[in-house]
Amino acid sequence: MISKTFYVSCGIIRKDGKVLIAQRMPDSFLEADKWEFPGGKIEPGESPEQCLVREIKEELGISIGVDRLLTKNTHVYKKDGKDIEVHIHAFLADWLEGNPERIACQAFRWVDKEELHSFPFVEGDKMMIDLLLEDL
Repeated sequence: MISKTFYVSCGIIRKDGKVLIAQRMPDSFLEADKWEFPGGKIEPGESPEQCLVREIKEELGISIGVDRLLTKNTHVYKKDGKDIEVHIHAFLADWLEGNPERIACQAFRWVDKEELHSFPFVEGDKMMIDLLLEDL
């Protein structure tokens, strides 16, 4: 039985042939310390695209341009014996300006798409890596 449901946007942010990934904080609610495509929860009245632009500015301090939706995915996480359902909107996006900062992440890296499988990603983002390898 689902105990909580979240709607989130994440960005596969491209710059100079590389993709930006971020490492979750040690105290993250789900899958602490794992790597992810950055983003966050969609707020009431906000589109998934607006959410992504806002979250990237808040968490990394950079400006992006949303290109297009890559995929929608639903993943159910288990936490303390409860099911947490996360609906993910994954967008391709492009870096526009600013230098990333560790505002709401432990670390970030610009990586080649072929390197993505070498990072321990959150479960909900793993299927996007294969899509990226086909799409970028």
